[in-house]
Amino acid sequence: MRYLILSDIHGNWDALSAVQRHLRQMDCDAVLVLGDLVGYGADPDRVVSAVRRLPEPAYTVRGNHDRVVTDLGLAAGFNEAAQRAARWTAEHIEESNLRYLGRLPQGPMQIAPDISICHGSPIHEDDYLLSAGGAAEAFAAHSAPVTFFGHTHIPSAFTLASNGAGVDGTRVAEGGSMELDPERRYLLNPGSVGQPRDRDPRASCMTYDDQTREACWHRVEYPIRSAQKRIVAAGLPPILAERLALGV
Repeated sequence: MRYLILSDIHGNWDALSAVQRHLRQMDCDAVLVLGDLVGYGADPDRVVSAVRRLPEPAYTVRGNHDRVVTDLGLAAGFNEAAQRAARWTAEHIEESNLRYLGRLPQGPMQIAPDISICHGSPIHEDDYLLSAGGAAEAFAAHSAPVTFFGHTHIPSAFTLASNGAGVDGTRVAEGGSMELDPERRYLLNPGSVGQPRDRDPRASCMTYDDQTREACWHRVEYPIRSAQKRIVAAGLPPILAERLALGV
């Protein structure tokens, strides 16, 4: 089965629609969405509606922004711009889409015998997996051979050696691919569709073929200026528009 893996769309319809057009010809069999459909961007309804319309099988777990938008009392841990975006989203999203976000399950979710998905970490959905040490803790707590995670907005891979002796970590720049060793375990991050933070402003996502065991990262150009104009026109914090062009 070939999977399309999306994460951290953050209300960026321009980026999501470009990714869908780019990968349509790849004929994926299932879609995995790793959370944070909303927050920051100006098109939460279009993004959530598009995810809800994904053909089956499609699997989605919630992200921290999805959770906070449905309970603004949890926004205290966000920075000011993120808090404003959460409040704006809660006020402007359709009730049916807000209820959908509220029903999204918390990860980790098992997709197949050897595949699971989560937002931040298999340990906690708000954890940032940015180091080999953090990845080692996640490997120790969760036994899936392959886990796809998001939250950091950085395309990356952590690998646990077959003897369990150590963890290797790497960022994946410019897109790339790797063949997974069945004797090793993996934590793989597709990067962010809607707000990349690896200084590459292009939308980032992944495909994974469980027969060939090949994981591929994809970078997709999209009309960033259009997304920026939507953010500014909505009255959202300008920094949320500015950072799209910088990939930070």
